[in-house]
Amino acid sequence: MPGYSSINLSCGDVCPEADTVQAALCLLCLPAQKHTHHTTIDLDFCRVAPQMPGSSGTAQSMKKTIGHRGVETTTGETTYKKTTSSALKGAIQLGITHTVGSLSQKAERDVLMQDFVVVESIFFPSEGSNLTPAHHYSDFRFKTYAPIAFRYFRELFGIRPDDYLYSLCNEPLIELSNPGASGSLFYVSSDDEFIIKTVQHKEAEFLQKLLPGYFMNINQNKRTLLPKFYGLYCVQAGGKNIRIVVMNNLLPRIIPMHLKYDLKGSTYKRRASPKEREKAVPIYKDLDFIQDLPDGLLLEADNYNALCKTIQRDCLLLQSFKIMDYSLLMGIHNMDQASRERERGVSNSGDSAGSEGAVTPDQRRPQAQKSLYCTAMESIQGEARGKGALDSEDHMGGIPARNNKGERLLIYIGIIDILQSYRFIKKLEHSWKALVHDGDTVSVHRPGFYAERFQQFMCNTVFKKIPRKYACAGVFQYAKGNAVFIPSQNLSDYGRKRSGQRACLK
Repeated sequence: MPGYSSINLSCGDVCPEADTVQAALCLLCLPAQKHTHHTTIDLDFCRVAPQMPGSSGTAQSMKKTIGHRGVETTTGETTYKKTTSSALKGAIQLGITHTVGSLSQKAERDVLMQDFVVVESIFFPSEGSNLTPAHHYSDFRFKTYAPIAFRYFRELFGIRPDDYLYSLCNEPLIELSNPGASGSLFYVSSDDEFIIKTVQHKEAEFLQKLLPGYFMNINQNKRTLLPKFYGLYCVQAGGKNIRIVVMNNLLPRIIPMHLKYDLKGSTYKRRASPKEREKAVPIYKDLDFIQDLPDGLLLEADNYNALCKTIQRDCLLLQSFKIMDYSLLMGIHNMDQASRERERGVSNSGDSAGSEGAVTPDQRRPQAQKSLYCTAMESIQGEARGKGALDSEDHMGGIPARNNKGERLLIYIGIIDILQSYRFIKKLEHSWKALVHDGDTVSVHRPGFYAERFQQFMCNTVFKKIPRKYACAGVFQYAKGNAVFIPSQNLSDYGRKRSGQRACLK
Protein backbone atom coordinates (compact mmCIF):
# COMPACT_ATOMS: atom_id res chain seq x y z
CA MET A 1 0.00 0.00 0.00
CA PRO A 2 1.57 3.32 -0.97
CA GLY A 3 2.82 5.23 2.04
CA TYR A 4 3.59 2.13 4.14
CA SER A 5 7.32 1.80 4.56
CA SER A 6 7.19 -1.32 6.72
CA ILE A 7 4.90 -4.01 8.07
CA ASN A 8 5.28 -5.27 11.63
CA LEU A 9 4.57 -9.00 12.06
CA SER A 10 4.95 -11.35 14.99
CA CYS A 11 4.56 -15.09 15.28
CA GLY A 12 1.13 -16.23 14.10
CA ASP A 13 0.16 -12.87 12.57
CA VAL A 14 -1.60 -12.69 9.25
CA CYS A 15 -0.18 -10.08 6.89
CA PRO A 16 -2.64 -7.10 6.75
CA GLU A 17 -1.91 -6.58 3.06
CA ALA A 18 -2.41 -10.16 1.94
CA ASP A 19 -3.50 -9.23 -1.58
CA THR A 20 -0.72 -6.79 -2.39
CA VAL A 21 2.92 -7.02 -3.33
CA GLN A 22 3.79 -6.43 0.32
CA ALA A 23 2.30 -9.83 1.06
CA ALA A 24 4.45 -11.37 -1.60
CA LEU A 25 7.51 -9.77 -0.06
CA CYS A 26 6.45 -11.06 3.35
CA LEU A 27 6.30 -14.60 2.02
CA LEU A 28 9.64 -14.19 0.30
CA CYS A 29 11.47 -12.64 3.22
CA LEU A 30 10.04 -14.39 6.30
CA PRO A 31 11.73 -17.67 7.24
CA ALA A 32 9.49 -20.68 7.72
CA GLN A 33 10.36 -21.41 11.34
CA LYS A 34 8.50 -20.01 14.33
CA HIS A 35 9.53 -16.63 15.71
CA THR A 36 9.74 -15.39 19.26
CA HIS A 37 10.51 -11.82 18.25
CA HIS A 38 8.88 -9.13 16.14
CA THR A 39 10.01 -8.68 12.55
CA THR A 40 9.93 -5.54 10.45
CA ILE A 41 9.99 -5.91 6.69
CA ASP A 42 11.40 -2.77 5.12
CA LEU A 43 9.61 -2.45 1.79
CA ASP A 44 12.05 0.11 0.43
CA PHE A 45 15.04 -2.21 0.68
CA CYS A 46 13.35 -5.61 1.17
CA ARG A 47 15.43 -6.49 4.18
CA VAL A 48 14.43 -8.15 7.42
CA ALA A 49 15.44 -6.35 10.62
CA PRO A 50 14.67 -7.86 14.03
CA GLN A 51 13.15 -5.80 16.82
CA MET A 52 13.43 -7.06 20.36
CA PRO A 53 10.24 -7.01 22.43
CA GLY A 54 9.84 -3.81 24.41
CA SER A 55 12.13 -1.81 22.15
CA SER A 56 11.16 1.68 21.10
CA GLY A 57 8.68 1.77 18.27
CA THR A 58 6.70 -1.36 19.21
CA ALA A 59 3.11 -1.47 20.33
CA GLN A 60 4.26 -1.16 23.94
CA SER A 61 5.20 2.48 23.44
CA MET A 62 2.68 3.40 20.75
CA LYS A 63 -1.07 2.94 20.54
CA LYS A 64 -0.88 2.46 16.80
CA THR A 65 1.46 3.19 13.94
CA ILE A 66 0.78 3.85 10.29
CA GLY A 67 4.05 4.18 8.44
CA HIS A 68 6.14 6.58 10.51
CA ARG A 69 3.12 8.15 12.23
CA GLY A 70 2.28 6.96 15.72
CA VAL A 71 0.55 7.97 18.93
CA GLU A 72 2.19 8.04 22.36
CA THR A 73 0.34 5.97 24.93
CA THR A 74 1.19 8.27 27.84
CA THR A 75 0.17 11.64 26.35
CA GLY A 76 -1.92 10.69 23.34
CA GLU A 77 0.16 13.04 21.20
CA THR A 78 0.91 12.24 17.58
CA THR A 79 4.51 11.39 16.76
CA TYR A 80 6.43 11.11 13.51
CA LYS A 81 9.63 9.07 13.53
CA LYS A 82 9.42 9.25 17.34
CA THR A 83 9.42 13.07 17.29
CA THR A 84 6.34 14.60 18.91
CA SER A 85 4.07 16.69 16.75
CA SER A 86 4.50 19.77 18.97
CA ALA A 87 8.29 19.59 18.69
CA LEU A 88 8.08 19.10 14.92
CA LYS A 89 5.75 22.08 14.49
CA GLY A 90 8.07 24.26 16.55
CA ALA A 91 11.13 23.19 14.58
CA ILE A 92 9.35 23.85 11.28
CA GLN A 93 8.37 27.37 12.30
CA LEU A 94 11.83 28.20 13.66
CA GLY A 95 13.50 26.84 10.54
CA ILE A 96 11.22 28.59 8.01
CA THR A 97 11.53 31.89 9.90
CA HIS A 98 15.31 31.69 9.64
CA THR A 99 15.53 30.52 6.04
CA VAL A 100 13.07 33.08 4.65
CA GLY A 101 14.76 35.84 6.59
CA SER A 102 18.23 34.92 5.35
CA LEU A 103 16.92 34.51 1.80
CA SER A 104 15.60 38.08 1.79
CA GLN A 105 19.21 39.29 2.10
CA LYS A 106 20.12 37.64 -1.20
CA ALA A 107 19.72 39.68 -4.36
CA GLU A 108 16.93 38.88 -6.81
CA ARG A 109 18.16 37.10 -9.91
CA ASP A 110 17.14 34.56 -12.54
CA VAL A 111 16.94 30.90 -11.57
CA LEU A 112 19.94 28.88 -12.74
CA MET A 113 20.20 25.12 -13.20
CA GLN A 114 22.49 24.75 -10.19
CA ASP A 115 19.84 26.39 -8.01
CA PHE A 116 17.71 23.24 -8.18
CA VAL A 117 20.31 21.11 -6.35
CA VAL A 118 21.40 23.59 -3.65
CA VAL A 119 20.80 22.51 -0.03
CA GLU A 120 21.30 24.97 2.84
CA SER A 121 21.63 23.79 6.43
CA ILE A 122 21.51 25.52 9.82
CA PHE A 123 21.91 24.02 13.31
CA PHE A 124 19.46 25.01 16.09
CA PRO A 125 20.92 24.18 19.52
CA SER A 126 18.40 24.48 22.33
CA GLU A 127 20.53 27.11 24.09
CA GLY A 128 20.65 29.26 20.95
CA SER A 129 23.57 30.59 18.93
CA ASN A 130 24.73 33.71 17.13
CA LEU A 131 22.38 32.85 14.25
CA THR A 132 19.50 31.06 15.96
CA PRO A 133 17.27 31.79 18.97
CA ALA A 134 17.07 29.63 22.09
CA HIS A 135 14.15 27.20 22.22
CA HIS A 136 12.73 24.52 24.51
CA TYR A 137 12.95 21.65 22.00
CA SER A 138 15.80 19.21 21.53
CA ASP A 139 18.68 20.27 19.27
CA PHE A 140 17.87 19.91 15.59
CA ARG A 141 19.21 20.78 12.17
CA PHE A 142 17.05 22.41 9.49
CA LYS A 143 17.71 21.97 5.77
CA THR A 144 16.26 24.03 2.95
CA TYR A 145 16.22 22.57 -0.56
CA ALA A 146 16.55 24.79 -3.64
CA PRO A 147 15.79 28.04 -1.76
CA ILE A 148 16.27 30.32 -4.79
CA ALA A 149 14.07 28.15 -7.01
CA PHE A 150 11.25 27.94 -4.47
CA ARG A 151 11.47 31.69 -3.86
CA TYR A 152 10.79 32.10 -7.58
CA PHE A 153 7.82 29.72 -7.39
CA ARG A 154 6.31 31.68 -4.49
CA GLU A 155 6.76 34.96 -6.32
CA LEU A 156 5.16 33.48 -9.43
CA PHE A 157 2.08 32.65 -7.36
CA GLY A 158 2.00 36.13 -5.82
CA ILE A 159 3.20 35.12 -2.35
CA ARG A 160 5.30 37.80 -0.66
CA PRO A 161 7.93 36.73 1.92
CA ASP A 162 6.12 38.51 4.75
CA ASP A 163 2.83 36.81 3.86
CA TYR A 164 4.55 33.43 3.72
CA LEU A 165 6.09 33.99 7.15
CA TYR A 166 2.88 35.38 8.63
CA SER A 167 0.82 32.42 7.47
CA LEU A 168 3.22 29.70 8.60
CA CYS A 169 4.98 31.17 11.61
CA ASN A 170 2.81 33.84 13.27
CA GLU A 171 0.39 31.39 14.90
CA PRO A 172 0.63 27.68 15.79
CA LEU A 173 0.14 25.24 12.93
CA ILE A 174 -3.03 23.15 13.09
CA GLU A 175 -2.61 19.39 12.84
CA LEU A 176 -5.24 17.70 10.72
CA SER A 177 -6.91 14.95 12.70
CA ASN A 178 -7.92 12.97 9.59
CA PRO A 179 -4.59 12.57 7.74
CA GLY A 180 -5.49 9.39 5.85
CA ALA A 181 -3.70 6.09 5.53
CA SER A 182 -0.46 7.31 3.96
CA GLY A 183 1.36 7.51 7.29
CA SER A 184 2.10 11.21 6.71
CA LEU A 185 1.40 14.11 9.05
CA PHE A 186 -0.53 17.10 7.72
CA TYR A 187 -0.60 20.62 9.11
CA VAL A 188 -2.59 23.60 7.89
CA SER A 189 -1.68 27.25 8.51
CA SER A 190 -4.04 29.14 10.79
CA ASP A 191 -5.20 31.37 7.92
CA ASP A 192 -6.14 28.33 5.79
CA GLU A 193 -3.61 29.20 3.10
CA PHE A 194 -0.97 26.44 3.20
CA ILE A 195 -0.73 22.71 3.83
CA ILE A 196 2.45 21.14 5.24
CA LYS A 197 2.91 17.42 4.61
CA THR A 198 5.62 15.04 5.70
CA VAL A 199 7.02 13.04 2.78
CA GLN A 200 9.21 9.99 2.48
CA HIS A 201 12.84 10.17 1.44
CA LYS A 202 12.14 8.86 -2.07
CA GLU A 203 9.26 11.29 -2.56
CA ALA A 204 11.46 14.24 -1.57
CA GLU A 205 14.22 12.96 -3.83
CA PHE A 206 11.77 12.58 -6.70
CA LEU A 207 10.46 16.13 -6.18
CA GLN A 208 14.03 17.46 -6.38
CA LYS A 209 14.46 15.72 -9.73
CA LEU A 210 11.14 17.15 -10.91
CA LEU A 211 11.97 20.77 -10.10
CA PRO A 212 13.48 21.78 -13.49
CA GLY A 213 10.50 20.32 -15.35
CA TYR A 214 8.11 21.80 -12.79
CA PHE A 215 9.80 25.19 -13.30
CA MET A 216 9.28 24.93 -17.06
CA ASN A 217 5.66 23.85 -16.72
CA ILE A 218 4.43 26.57 -14.39
CA ASN A 219 6.12 29.19 -16.57
CA GLN A 220 4.23 27.89 -19.59
CA ASN A 221 0.96 26.90 -17.98
CA LYS A 222 -0.93 28.70 -15.22
CA ARG A 223 -3.94 26.50 -15.89
CA THR A 224 -3.16 23.45 -13.79
CA LEU A 225 -4.69 21.33 -11.05
CA LEU A 226 -1.27 20.04 -10.00
CA PRO A 227 0.00 20.86 -6.51
CA LYS A 228 1.65 24.24 -6.06
CA PHE A 229 4.92 23.56 -4.23
CA TYR A 230 6.19 26.46 -2.13
CA GLY A 231 9.03 24.87 -0.20
CA LEU A 232 10.87 21.63 0.56
CA TYR A 233 12.57 21.27 3.94
CA CYS A 234 14.09 18.66 6.27
CA VAL A 235 14.17 18.58 10.07
CA GLN A 236 16.96 16.39 11.46
CA ALA A 237 16.03 15.42 15.02
CA GLY A 238 16.81 12.41 17.17
CA GLY A 239 18.96 10.91 14.44
CA LYS A 240 16.02 10.92 12.00
CA ASN A 241 15.33 12.95 8.85
CA ILE A 242 11.80 14.36 8.65
CA ARG A 243 11.18 15.84 5.21
CA ILE A 244 8.28 18.21 4.66
CA VAL A 245 6.77 20.01 1.69
CA VAL A 246 4.67 23.20 1.76
CA MET A 247 1.77 23.29 -0.71
CA ASN A 248 -1.45 25.14 -1.47
CA ASN A 249 -4.51 24.20 0.59
CA LEU A 250 -7.13 22.76 -1.78
CA LEU A 251 -10.10 22.60 0.60
CA PRO A 252 -10.60 25.82 2.58
CA ARG A 253 -11.80 25.15 6.12
CA ILE A 254 -14.02 28.23 6.10
CA ILE A 255 -16.31 26.45 3.62
CA PRO A 256 -18.00 23.30 4.99
CA MET A 257 -17.57 20.34 2.69
CA HIS A 258 -20.66 18.17 2.60
CA LEU A 259 -18.97 15.48 0.53
CA LYS A 260 -15.33 14.59 -0.09
CA TYR A 261 -13.87 12.16 -2.60
CA ASP A 262 -10.47 10.73 -3.46
CA LEU A 263 -10.79 9.54 -7.07
CA LYS A 264 -8.32 7.58 -9.21
CA GLY A 265 -10.47 6.14 -11.99
CA SER A 266 -9.90 2.66 -10.55
CA THR A 267 -12.57 0.30 -9.24
CA TYR A 268 -10.41 -2.27 -7.46
CA LYS A 269 -11.05 -1.88 -3.71
CA ARG A 270 -11.95 1.76 -4.29
CA ARG A 271 -14.59 2.07 -1.60
CA ALA A 272 -14.35 3.88 1.74
CA SER A 273 -13.74 1.55 4.66
CA PRO A 274 -16.32 1.13 7.45
CA LYS A 275 -13.93 2.96 9.79
CA GLU A 276 -13.68 5.87 7.35
CA ARG A 277 -17.46 6.07 7.06
CA GLU A 278 -17.75 6.64 10.81
CA LYS A 279 -16.07 10.04 10.47
CA ALA A 280 -18.06 13.27 10.38
CA VAL A 281 -17.12 13.91 6.74
CA PRO A 282 -15.66 10.71 5.28
CA ILE A 283 -13.42 10.70 2.24
CA TYR A 284 -15.24 8.48 -0.22
CA LYS A 285 -13.72 6.75 -3.24
CA ASP A 286 -14.54 5.83 -6.83
CA LEU A 287 -17.12 3.13 -6.24
CA ASP A 288 -18.85 5.32 -3.66
CA PHE A 289 -19.07 8.14 -6.18
CA ILE A 290 -20.58 5.88 -8.86
CA GLN A 291 -23.16 4.67 -6.35
CA ASP A 292 -23.98 8.03 -4.76
CA LEU A 293 -23.85 10.25 -7.86
CA PRO A 294 -24.57 7.98 -10.85
CA ASP A 295 -25.47 11.00 -13.00
CA GLY A 296 -22.22 12.75 -12.12
CA LEU A 297 -21.73 16.46 -11.48
CA LEU A 298 -23.23 18.81 -14.07
CA LEU A 299 -21.15 21.77 -15.23
CA GLU A 300 -21.88 24.57 -17.66
CA ALA A 301 -20.24 23.99 -21.03
CA ASP A 302 -17.42 26.53 -20.65
CA ASN A 303 -16.39 25.24 -17.25
CA TYR A 304 -16.65 21.62 -18.34
CA ASN A 305 -14.46 22.21 -21.40
CA ALA A 306 -11.89 24.20 -19.39
CA LEU A 307 -11.77 21.54 -16.67
CA CYS A 308 -11.34 18.61 -19.07
CA LYS A 309 -8.65 20.46 -21.02
CA THR A 310 -6.79 21.17 -17.78
CA ILE A 311 -7.00 17.52 -16.70
CA GLN A 312 -5.74 16.44 -20.12
CA ARG A 313 -2.72 18.75 -20.00
CA ASP A 314 -1.86 17.78 -16.44
CA CYS A 315 -2.10 14.06 -17.20
CA LEU A 316 0.15 14.49 -20.23
CA LEU A 317 2.78 16.17 -18.06
CA LEU A 318 2.54 13.50 -15.36
CA GLN A 319 2.82 10.78 -17.97
CA SER A 320 5.96 12.39 -19.40
CA PHE A 321 7.56 12.13 -15.96
CA LYS A 322 6.34 8.52 -15.58
CA ILE A 323 4.20 9.56 -12.62
CA MET A 324 1.20 7.47 -11.61
CA ASP A 325 -1.11 6.55 -8.73
CA TYR A 326 -2.18 10.18 -8.29
CA SER A 327 -5.72 11.12 -7.25
CA LEU A 328 -8.25 13.87 -7.75
CA LEU A 329 -9.15 15.24 -4.33
CA MET A 330 -12.60 16.80 -4.47
CA GLY A 331 -14.65 18.63 -1.87
CA ILE A 332 -18.30 19.45 -2.57
CA HIS A 333 -20.07 22.32 -0.84
CA ASN A 334 -23.85 22.09 -1.28
CA MET A 335 -25.09 25.67 -1.20
CA ASP A 336 -28.75 24.72 -0.87
CA GLN A 337 -28.02 22.29 1.93
CA ALA A 338 -25.93 24.94 3.67
CA SER A 339 -28.85 27.37 3.45
CA ARG A 340 -31.17 24.83 4.99
CA GLU A 341 -28.64 24.17 7.76
CA ARG A 342 -28.35 27.88 8.50
CA GLU A 343 -32.11 28.14 8.73
CA ARG A 344 -32.17 25.26 11.21
CA GLY A 345 -29.15 26.63 13.05
CA VAL A 346 -27.12 23.54 12.25
CA SER A 347 -23.38 23.86 11.79
CA ASN A 348 -21.49 21.30 9.76
CA SER A 349 -19.10 19.70 12.22
CA GLY A 350 -16.75 18.51 9.50
CA ASP A 351 -14.14 20.66 7.82
CA SER A 352 -12.07 20.49 4.68
CA ALA A 353 -9.77 17.73 5.80
CA GLY A 354 -11.00 16.59 9.18
CA SER A 355 -9.13 19.28 11.12
CA GLU A 356 -10.49 20.90 14.21
CA GLY A 357 -11.34 24.56 14.68
CA ALA A 358 -13.12 25.65 11.51
CA VAL A 359 -12.36 29.23 10.56
CA THR A 360 -15.08 31.87 10.62
CA PRO A 361 -15.00 34.99 8.42
CA ASP A 362 -14.21 37.20 11.42
CA GLN A 363 -11.07 35.17 12.15
CA ARG A 364 -9.53 35.62 8.72
CA ARG A 365 -6.99 38.24 7.83
CA PRO A 366 -8.43 41.22 5.88
CA GLN A 367 -6.51 39.95 2.85
CA ALA A 368 -8.56 36.84 2.09
CA GLN A 369 -6.37 35.33 -0.58
CA LYS A 370 -2.62 35.69 -0.97
CA SER A 371 -1.84 32.99 -3.52
CA LEU A 372 -2.68 33.48 -7.18
CA TYR A 373 -3.94 30.74 -9.53
CA CYS A 374 -4.77 28.57 -6.54
CA THR A 375 -8.57 28.48 -6.30
CA ALA A 376 -10.36 25.78 -8.26
CA MET A 377 -11.78 28.31 -10.73
CA GLU A 378 -8.41 29.97 -11.29
CA SER A 379 -6.79 26.58 -11.80
CA ILE A 380 -9.00 25.72 -14.77
CA GLN A 381 -9.25 29.25 -16.19
CA GLY A 382 -5.56 30.10 -15.93
CA GLU A 383 -6.49 33.57 -14.72
CA ALA A 384 -5.89 35.16 -11.33
CA ARG A 385 -8.88 37.07 -10.01
CA GLY A 386 -6.70 38.90 -7.52
CA LYS A 387 -7.17 39.64 -3.85
CA GLY A 388 -10.44 38.88 -2.18
CA ALA A 389 -11.48 36.16 -4.62
CA LEU A 390 -12.66 33.95 -1.78
CA ASP A 391 -15.15 36.58 -0.69
CA SER A 392 -17.19 36.19 -3.85
CA GLU A 393 -20.70 35.18 -2.81
CA ASP A 394 -21.21 33.37 -6.10
CA HIS A 395 -18.17 31.12 -6.25
CA MET A 396 -15.94 31.50 -3.16
CA GLY A 397 -13.20 30.07 -5.36
CA GLY A 398 -15.17 26.93 -6.20
CA ILE A 399 -16.44 25.70 -9.55
CA PRO A 400 -20.26 26.02 -9.77
CA ALA A 401 -22.09 22.79 -10.56
CA ARG A 402 -25.38 20.95 -10.06
CA ASN A 403 -26.33 17.49 -8.94
CA ASN A 404 -29.19 15.48 -10.39
CA LYS A 405 -31.58 17.11 -7.93
CA GLY A 406 -30.75 20.52 -9.30
CA GLU A 407 -29.04 21.63 -6.08
CA ARG A 408 -26.36 24.31 -6.38
CA LEU A 409 -22.86 23.03 -5.65
CA LEU A 410 -19.38 24.47 -5.36
CA ILE A 411 -16.60 22.07 -6.27
CA TYR A 412 -13.04 22.31 -4.93
CA ILE A 413 -10.55 20.05 -6.68
CA GLY A 414 -6.89 19.36 -7.20
CA ILE A 415 -4.60 16.54 -8.24
CA ILE A 416 -2.65 15.12 -5.29
CA ASP A 417 -0.03 12.45 -4.57
CA ILE A 418 2.01 13.09 -7.70
CA LEU A 419 5.32 11.97 -6.19
CA GLN A 420 4.82 8.33 -7.13
CA SER A 421 7.12 7.23 -9.93
CA TYR A 422 6.58 3.95 -11.80
CA ARG A 423 9.60 2.30 -10.24
CA PHE A 424 10.35 -1.38 -9.84
CA ILE A 425 8.26 -1.77 -6.68
CA LYS A 426 5.22 -0.36 -8.50
CA LYS A 427 5.73 -2.65 -11.47
CA LEU A 428 5.94 -5.58 -9.08
CA GLU A 429 2.83 -4.47 -7.20
CA HIS A 430 0.83 -4.21 -10.42
CA SER A 431 2.03 -7.62 -11.59
CA TRP A 432 1.02 -9.21 -8.29
CA LYS A 433 -2.47 -7.65 -8.31
CA ALA A 434 -2.99 -8.45 -11.98
CA LEU A 435 -2.41 -12.15 -11.24
CA VAL A 436 -5.36 -12.19 -8.85
CA HIS A 437 -7.60 -9.44 -10.23
CA ASP A 438 -8.32 -7.71 -13.51
CA GLY A 439 -5.16 -5.71 -14.17
CA ASP A 440 -7.06 -2.86 -15.82
CA THR A 441 -9.11 -2.13 -12.68
CA VAL A 442 -6.32 -1.74 -10.12
CA SER A 443 -4.95 1.69 -9.24
CA VAL A 444 -1.29 0.82 -9.79
CA HIS A 445 -0.68 0.76 -13.54
CA ARG A 446 1.76 1.94 -16.14
CA PRO A 447 1.72 5.76 -16.44
CA GLY A 448 0.25 5.97 -19.97
CA PHE A 449 -2.68 3.67 -19.26
CA TYR A 450 -3.20 5.29 -15.85
CA ALA A 451 -3.39 8.79 -17.38
CA GLU A 452 -5.87 7.72 -20.06
CA ARG A 453 -8.12 5.91 -17.60
CA PHE A 454 -7.95 8.87 -15.19
CA GLN A 455 -9.04 11.33 -17.90
CA GLN A 456 -11.86 9.12 -19.14
CA PHE A 457 -13.26 8.61 -15.65
CA MET A 458 -13.14 12.29 -14.73
CA CYS A 459 -14.58 13.68 -17.97
CA ASN A 460 -17.16 10.95 -18.65
CA THR A 461 -18.26 9.70 -15.23
CA VAL A 462 -17.49 12.38 -12.63
CA PHE A 463 -18.07 15.58 -14.61
CA LYS A 464 -20.71 16.03 -17.29
CA LYS A 465 -21.79 18.91 -19.44
CA ILE A 466 -25.23 20.47 -19.00
CA PRO A 467 -26.94 20.18 -22.42
CA ARG A 468 -26.86 23.61 -24.03
CA LYS A 469 -30.53 23.57 -25.02
CA TYR A 470 -31.50 23.25 -21.36
CA ALA A 471 -28.84 25.61 -20.08
CA CYS A 472 -30.05 28.35 -22.44
CA ALA A 473 -33.80 27.86 -22.56
CA GLY A 474 -34.56 26.45 -19.13
CA VAL A 475 -34.88 23.10 -17.45
CA PHE A 476 -37.44 20.43 -16.89
CA GLN A 477 -38.30 19.43 -13.37
CA TYR A 478 -40.48 16.68 -12.07
CA ALA A 479 -43.12 17.72 -9.55
CA LYS A 480 -45.41 14.98 -8.25
CA GLY A 481 -44.68 12.88 -11.30
CA ASN A 482 -45.44 15.62 -13.83
CA ALA A 483 -42.79 17.26 -15.99
CA VAL A 484 -42.82 21.02 -15.51
CA PHE A 485 -40.76 23.35 -17.72
CA ILE A 486 -39.19 26.25 -15.83
CA PRO A 487 -37.76 28.97 -18.11
CA SER A 488 -34.43 30.46 -17.07
CA GLN A 489 -31.83 32.59 -18.82
CA ASN A 490 -29.21 30.96 -16.66
CA LEU A 491 -29.23 28.44 -13.88
CA SER A 492 -29.35 30.88 -10.97
CA ASP A 493 -32.95 29.92 -10.15
CA TYR A 494 -32.41 26.26 -10.84
CA GLY A 495 -32.58 24.10 -7.77
CA ARG A 496 -34.33 26.73 -5.61
CA LYS A 497 -37.79 25.31 -6.21
CA ARG A 498 -39.63 22.94 -3.96
CA SER A 499 -37.54 20.20 -2.43
CA GLY A 500 -38.03 16.75 -3.87
CA GLN A 501 -38.21 17.96 -7.46
CA ARG A 502 -35.86 16.18 -9.78
CA ALA A 503 -34.10 17.81 -12.72
CA CYS A 504 -34.35 16.20 -16.11
CA LEU A 505 -31.15 17.28 -17.80
CA LYS A 506 -30.60 14.35 -20.08
